[in-house]
Amino acid sequence: MPKISSDTLWELASAEVQSREDGTGGEEDGGVDPVSLNERTVFFIGNKAGVTVSITVNYMLFSSRDEPPKPTLALEYTFGRRARGHNTPKDIAHLWELGGGTSLSDLVQIPITAQNVRSLSVVLVLDLSKPNALWGTMERLLQTTRTQVEKACSKPQRTVESKAGSKQQAQNRPLMVLPKDHPDRELINPFPVPLLIIGSKFDIFQDFDSEKRKVICKTLRFISHYYAASLIFTSSKSESLMSKTKSLFTQLGFGTEKGKSMSSDLSKPLIIPAGMDSLSQIGSPPTTDVDIGTLHAKNPLDLWKKVFEVVFPPENTSDHHRELKDPAKDPQYSEPQIDSMRAQKDTELDQYKRNASKSWKGLELET
Repeated sequence: MPKISSDTLWELASAEVQSREDGTGGEEDGGVDPVSLNERTVFFIGNKAGVTVSITVNYMLFSSRDEPPKPTLALEYTFGRRARGHNTPKDIAHLWELGGGTSLSDLVQIPITAQNVRSLSVVLVLDLSKPNALWGTMERLLQTTRTQVEKACSKPQRTVESKAGSKQQAQNRPLMVLPKDHPDRELINPFPVPLLIIGSKFDIFQDFDSEKRKVICKTLRFISHYYAASLIFTSSKSESLMSKTKSLFTQLGFGTEKGKSMSSDLSKPLIIPAGMDSLSQIGSPPTTDVDIGTLHAKNPLDLWKKVFEVVFPPENTSDHHRELKDPAKDPQYSEPQIDSMRAQKDTELDQYKRNASKSWKGLELET
């Protein structure tokens, strides 16, 4: 074995440190440092009670226990660990979930930071049983999340960066799911980080009118393809669908091998991995009762939105959001014992105010 001089060792160590600082070493598969692959962040957003971190960890990632869902309180965090093999470091998945639907979307700045944005994935959960709220929820949450991702990418980082900059890496990563010769490569707007869209409550959705199901399915296929995202329909009542969703979660959380199963049959649960669909296969927006010529759209995404909202008019959420300015009044965060005590104290306070008002009026009359 050739002897290595101390000078050579120091040179090698110095070169390794320099490569990490410059971001020229270990940058493969989209510019992600192999060291950072030990820790990944998955951020869950979507409709209220669409998915919970407790179920994700206890059922989806590790076991088959079906625990009753609990509403997420604003923003929740937990983590999962998974061993690669015997006597090897465990991979860590940092799991964040934003509760409250769109009402607390400003909290995205907490889980999305300059330190983790390069290992970040986003899971958007949409309630298929509430199509009238589907587009608004998707649009608001993805827009807010994209803005925060781009903001995090633009911040200087102490961690390893490539010469091209982490912002460019984050923008290019989703494009890698599309082959270079894909005909839609220049027609889509990939989300800056890997995105998985889940349509929940398929058990309710499958009983919808066939034409309505067609509109929802084709629209979600277009949205997923437009953002270079994966799409899957699931139901907590189907062991098979939950198992397939689990494989996608573990892929995002631990970098496991990508699944190859795909189903684009509109009469069955959709399972379409990112990059496996195309605009030609999706077709044009379903316009059975809509004169597409009367719709003034700025781009394809806007056209699909207008067609979808003709069939499923969006909910008026302005009054709802006004009511939720005080989270204590949100039924999602109800605590019977605490709420009962709060109501009792509110009643006592009102009574005290009335008595105090009478006392002051009495003093004014005496004077």
